Parts: sequence; structure tokens; C-alpha cells
Amino acid sequence: MAGRWIEHWDPEDEAFWEARGQRIARRNLGFSILSEHIGFSIWTLWSVLVLFMGPEYGIDPAGKFFLVAMATLVGAFIRVPYTFAVARFGGRNWTIVAASMLLLPTAAAFLVMEPGTSYTTFMLVAMLTGVGGGNFASSMTNINSFFPLRKKGWALGMNAGGGNIGVPVVQLAGLAVIGAAGGPRVLLGIYLPLIAVSAICAALFMDNLAPVKNDTGASKDAVRDPHTWIMSFLYIGTFGSFIGYSFAFGLVLQTQFGRTPLQAASITFIGPLLGSLIRPVGGRLADRYGGARITLWNFLGMGAATGVVVLASVQQSLALFTTAFIALFVLTGVGNGSTYKMIPGIFQAKAVAKGMTGEAAAAYGRRLSGASMGLIGAVGALGGLGINLAFRQSFLTAGTGTSAFVAFLAFYAACFTVTWAVYLRRPATTATPVAEAKPQLSYAEV
Repeated sequence: MAGRWIEHWDPEDEAFWEARGQRIARRNLGFSILSEHIGFSIWTLWSVLVLFMGPEYGIDPAGKFFLVAMATLVGAFIRVPYTFAVARFGGRNWTIVAASMLLLPTAAAFLVMEPGTSYTTFMLVAMLTGVGGGNFASSMTNINSFFPLRKKGWALGMNAGGGNIGVPVVQLAGLAVIGAAGGPRVLLGIYLPLIAVSAICAALFMDNLAPVKNDTGASKDAVRDPHTWIMSFLYIGTFGSFIGYSFAFGLVLQTQFGRTPLQAASITFIGPLLGSLIRPVGGRLADRYGGARITLWNFLGMGAATGVVVLASVQQSLALFTTAFIALFVLTGVGNGSTYKMIPGIFQAKAVAKGMTGEAAAAYGRRLSGASMGLIGAVGALGGLGINLAFRQSFLTAGTGTSAFVAFLAFYAACFTVTWAVYLRRPATTATPVAEAKPQLSYAEV
């Protein structure tokens, strides 16, 4: 293993896994979670920094929503190249680069975070934090290669959940700083050394896998497959909601309900925390009952919670609004787990429909699901952009977020319909041959 490159890697071989593979894979998982966790914190940094920006900054609520929307936009698009960087440069090597790159937006924010800075400067610095959003894609791609198929669900769930928790952690850190009457530079000063630690740990303790190569053919096949785009649409509804609400929650509490920065920060972290912790539960429920079924009923629950949020928004009931919004966060976490569970199952079902069996079917499923995950994650993150732009427009035109929530309710209804129509609706037996019906019915189990 020269230069931290592992030439032979076969986690499906149980003897290799027990003797050597398991220890190496779990070590890489641990430090991957650390890097991704801090990446999520930096990506969502401006959800906290805007709480520090009082009247002396001269930025209205619409301008603040646009700042966080730009961070979301860059974080979504940068996931695509990050997905393929692991195979190009190596998982360890790219983790070092990705972690080190977080120093740039954090240091830039440290320098400019004061009244009198131009809005354009704030916007550019907010866009830089998008590099933190890319860490998820490269981290998931890397960890996916380390674990055998029978362990991927647990490993990817731990990796994703540990990363997502970076959102409430930075918000809790912001709460502590605000509560201690500290300024935004105190918060940024906390993260600068942590970023350095994560990069150093990646260099010392992680590995590159030489057998991992980019499969451009799989990428092209994934782009052409309609299920990649259908699942991207559904992931907009789950993860897009999670990341969008994570950015917007505190701003909505400040703008619509007149909460102070300390009051908003004391509530903001609860939703992302519960949504992150519940994600593995969504995956486990999907394992047991089928991802499509859990996703379907989860969208129904998200619609119901959003309906309560609309009611609370109209009535200006802070208690009801906060309770329903946090419930909505929890449901986004369940949906994140169940939708990601669906992806390998869908391509496995397609393999069976093509007449493949055994290892051939499993290999086809791994190939297409791996290639599609980065694209699905990137498109799904764009939902966060849509949410913040919708809030911006809603507050500009009506002074409340009610109309934005009505739009979200309509979108969840569309997600519910698509899930049912594509993955759960039974084909008409009189018009569809039985041989063609079986693959469609199998999607209910994914």
C-alpha cells in the first residue's frame, strides 16, 4: 500500500472482509463522516450568519434569502464534478482537497463579515460556501466503493446522516456564540481550525482505492434512463426540502414572527437535527416495507404537515407554526432515507426485467445506481434553491411566507402522484401482458 493506495480491494470476499477489509473500510468511513460533516456546516454557514446581520448591514429579508439561495445553487451544481473526482484522484486525495477548500469560504467570510461590506461581496462569499455541498457527493461515492453490497445501506446511511448533522451543529454553535454576545467572526474562528484538522486526518488515516475507475458508459446510461430523472424529481421533494428549510427556517422566524437572532437560533437547529437523526430510520423502514411505499406515505405526511404550516402562517400562531415545521423536517429525513434506498432497487428490478440473474443483475444494478446517485443528489439539492427563491418572492410580494408554503404543498402532491403512478400503480392486466407487468409490480418492493 504505497502512498496510501490500496491495489487490491474485494469487499464481497467474506474472508478478505473479515481479515482486513472491514477495519480499513470503517476507518475511512469515520474520517469521511468528519469531512462531510464539516462540509455541511460550511455549506449552511449563511443560514446562521444572516441572523447576525441587523439593520446596520442594510440588507432586507429578500436580500438575505437570495444570499442563502446562492449558496444552495453552487452546492447543487458542484456535486456533479465532485462525484467523479474520487475515481480521478483517489478518495483520500480528494477528501484532503475537498476539506482544504473549505478554508477559502470560511476565511473569506471572516474577512468581510461587517457592516459596510457591499452586497455583491457578501453574495460572492456566500457562493463560495457551495463547495461544502459538494463534499456529500464525493464522500458518498467514495464510501460506496469501500463496503460490500450487504453493508452499503448501513454505511451510506451513517455517512449521509453524520454529514447532515453538520447543519444543526453549525446552528447550535451560532446559538452559543449569539448567546455569549459574540460576533460572527467568533463562529468562523471556531471552524477554521476544525477544517484544518479534518484535512490532516484525511491525509493521515484515509486510503485511495486503485480499482475504482470512472465508468463514463455508466454515466451516459444513467443520464438516458428516465428513472434517474424521476428519482431526481422525488429527491427534490425530500432532500431539497431538508436543505432549503435548513437555510430558511431562522430567517422565516425572524421575518414573519419578529424573533430576535437569539430566539430564532434557539429553535432553528431542532428541525435539521431531528431530520438528520431520522434519516437511517427512513432507510430501515424502506428495507422492511419497500422504499416506494414509505416514500408515498411520507409525501402524504409532508403535505399534511405543510397544510398545518399554512394554517399557522395565516393565523400567525408561532407555537403551531414551529411544531408543524419541525414535523415537516422529520418527514424530510424519513423521505431522504427511503428515496435513496429506492435507487439501487429500481436498477436491480430493471436488470431482472432484462432477463439478468444473480451476479450479473447485481452488477448492473450497482453500475447504474452508482452512476445515477451523484446526478440525483445534485438535482435534488436544487430544491433548496427553489425553496429560498420562493420565500424571497413571497416575502417581497405579501410580507409572509404563506404563498410559498402553498406552492410547496402543491409540489408534494405532485411527488405523491408521481411515486404512485410510476412505482406503485398496478398495470391494467387486460391491456398489459403478464411478462411486462412483473417488473412494474416489483418496483413496489424497492
